[in-house]
Amino acid sequence: MTEENLSVEGARTRRRQGGLKRRRQALILVVVGSVVLTGAGVAAASFIKSPAQAAADTRPPPTSVLTAAVQKKVLSETVITRGKVAASQQIDVSGEGMGEKDAGRSIVTKVAVKTGSPLRMGQLLLEVSGRPVFVLKGEVPAYRDLKPGSTGEDVAQLQKALGELGYTSGSDPAGAFGSGTERAVELFYQAHEFTPATEQGDPVATPKESAPTGETETGDVPDETSTAQSHTIVPMSEITYVRAEPAYVEQVSAHVGDEASGDLVSILAGDLIVNGSVSADAKGLVKPGQKVSIASEVTGDRATGTVESVAAKPSEPQKDAESAAQSGSDTYAVKIKPSGGLPAALAGEDVRLTITAASSGKAVLAVPASAVSAGEDGQTTVTVRRGEQERRVVVDTGMTADGYVQVTPAERDGLAVGDRVIVGVDASGSTGGS
Repeated sequence: MTEENLSVEGARTRRRQGGLKRRRQALILVVVGSVVLTGAGVAAASFIKSPAQAAADTRPPPTSVLTAAVQKKVLSETVITRGKVAASQQIDVSGEGMGEKDAGRSIVTKVAVKTGSPLRMGQLLLEVSGRPVFVLKGEVPAYRDLKPGSTGEDVAQLQKALGELGYTSGSDPAGAFGSGTERAVELFYQAHEFTPATEQGDPVATPKESAPTGETETGDVPDETSTAQSHTIVPMSEITYVRAEPAYVEQVSAHVGDEASGDLVSILAGDLIVNGSVSADAKGLVKPGQKVSIASEVTGDRATGTVESVAAKPSEPQKDAESAAQSGSDTYAVKIKPSGGLPAALAGEDVRLTITAASSGKAVLAVPASAVSAGEDGQTTVTVRRGEQERRVVVDTGMTADGYVQVTPAERDGLAVGDRVIVGVDASGSTGGS
């Protein structure tokens, strides 16, 4: 083949290859275009909706029926308030008039008790200028010094208090301070390593000694002389009476070396009680004898009690104007008597009081208040739902408490524990029931 022929054949081959390459490029463009158009169609379809689909999307979700189970429970209507634990008696031991009468100053020389400590009858509380102050059991505070010849109920109280400690008054009649009572006082003080206080008595006539010759020393002097004898006394400042036990020290304000002025020791005596209050709206619900639950959030102690009394008149307005404004209405004092006593540690604590103002007494059929409806026919009903079926049950209602209503079906087997009653509907479409 000549060189010219070879040149012509090469040119033909190059033309065929170029055409094939162009056809391949065109095919690729067609495929890519198809993919792009398909994606665009899908994207457009997600944004473009038919009128029917648009209406379906804007339609509100179907409502669900909410139901609750019929329960059998004790219903209790309660009043919740606050109260402060206190003793039935509070005594402040004052330093006024304490100490030796001939002491230049009244100074606390010893403190024998601590805040919170229990007290036993006959115990030493403190000393003022060397003189003791004891605690004894008695109803009436000491109001005068007692000594031989004194008579009265306060003497009888002293005799009884000492007698309970083992210091009897001998043959002295009750209420008469005689030699037996004087001896009992002396023994009591000596047991505590103190000498009882004394004072000079009235002069007592005694025979005068005869002269050696048997004649009087002077003819004009009588044969008797007068001498003053001392006797034991019980200063009112040395005895503090408490009405009942248990008793314990609420606060000690005195310190050794202090002037004996003001209140030195505060004592709480008798069973602990709780002083609370209720609003004017709740007063009509609270009555003596109702059960009370007592709870301390601080100590965790819990106890029960009863309402002992409810004030007929509102309490005096609070001094704290802000607190008074918050209360918004009159309050009435209530006194709660704990059952079985309260721990001494609760004295002075603020506690929560839950007063059971009314109770069904026993377990009754109960449904949420929203399940009960009154029809135009005057009947009160609940609607029981089982599956997709509903039935109307006529009921009589009783007491209401804590959002529940006592119900009694008109027909004996019309309602039972566990039945589901309709309490409302949920437009969100969530599953009904509770």
